[in-house]
Amino acid sequence: MAENMPQFAKIATLDNMIEAQVMEDILRDQDIPFRIQSFHDTAYDGIFQLQKGWGVIYAPAEYGKEIIEILESVRTDTYTP
Repeated sequence: MAENMPQFAKIATLDNMIEAQVMEDILRDQDIPFRIQSFHDTAYDGIFQLQKGWGVIYAPAEYGKEIIEILESVRTDTYTP
């Protein structure tokens, strides 16, 4: 069973929580498998988010180009479903 599961790779860094929420909604709507991981750590009060960005999107590599294009369109406010 594990051999049929896609390998997830780091696709893009997210700048903030709103961007993460928008991307989550879009990727779910388009049935693109993904995982979003925040860099927030309560022990360090979010200091890593200042250095690394808000978090990252992981997905199968074959979706990488599509996800990056969606993210760029979200950032430039040109996204259309």
